[in-house]
Amino acid sequence: MAARPHRLSAASLETLAIIAYRQPIGRAEIEEIRGVNVGGVLKSLHERGLIDVVGRGEGLGRPLLYGTTPLFLEQFALRHLEELPRADELAVALRAEPRPL
Repeated sequence: MAARPHRLSAASLETLAIIAYRQPIGRAEIEEIRGVNVGGVLKSLHERGLIDVVGRGEGLGRPLLYGTTPLFLEQFALRHLEELPRADELAVALRAEPRPL
């Protein structure tokens, strides 16, 4: 019997959503959006195979850029990223005003 996938924490889901919608994106940008250090969350998501390093940024130190993996698509039953809900659709689903990502 296959092992049941571990649930993602709220912090992991939030970080994963930021990466999915903004990829490729660097750690500093994610931390600016979330307002907290995301080093541990990025490590966990990478270990689970949901994100990977997809390049390097042009900024100081050429920071690593993260993006989602084929396993991410599989785990969330998506064929491609274009199937992610649009931001305005999410706002309706969450019964909140749309906010720019």
